[in-house]
Amino acid sequence: MNTPTQAPFRMRVATRADIDAVVGTLTTAFFNDPLWGPAFPDTERRAVQAAAMWRLYATSALRHHWLLVSENAEAAAVWIPPGREELTREESDRLPELLRRAAGRDVAEAVMTMGDQFAAARPRHPHFYLTLLGVHDRHRGKGLGMALLAESLAHIDALGAPVYLESSNPANLQRYESVGFSPVQEIVVATGHVVTTMWRPAAVFGPGAGGHAH
Repeated sequence: MNTPTQAPFRMRVATRADIDAVVGTLTTAFFNDPLWGPAFPDTERRAVQAAAMWRLYATSALRHHWLLVSENAEAAAVWIPPGREELTREESDRLPELLRRAAGRDVAEAVMTMGDQFAAARPRHPHFYLTLLGVHDRHRGKGLGMALLAESLAHIDALGAPVYLESSNPANLQRYESVGFSPVQEIVVATGHVVTTMWRPAAVFGPGAGGHAH
């Protein structure tokens, strides 16, 4: 009897048509995250409140052509290429009001303060920045997140660029270390939660960073 084989993982660049699915994936992925869960303390409204923020970041990332997803966006990785900004100036200016409308002044101030801490810690020399990596709740345990990360890194290695991220969940540190990341520093946010920044050096080959994922 033939044993069925699992379909090979396929990564692709997300389009605007994927945004609703990507937002759904990020919302469920970070609902109970030890950093982003408590950032939106009203659990009954958390999904709607956080989704407003995830939608802004995901939509903004489309312009870089490095919002990478699994075939049906069950897993999503938001990458910012070297020399690019996570949000446009206009988006950055309206983020506080978006958060206030979605979740109230206290949440908005807390999230913006965390954002300032992360921005201050981010290295100044060129790198790919993994801002978000999440798997939809219904698809956890299938290895989709690590498969998406591994394929993303293969493309980045071909460009010869280093990679930076902030790990909001200590449970993920070993996973990141297994693909070449090393801890850099710890950021303590107002709740006392520790976020670990991590760095992965550039591969020794590649013509230089800055292209699109394919």
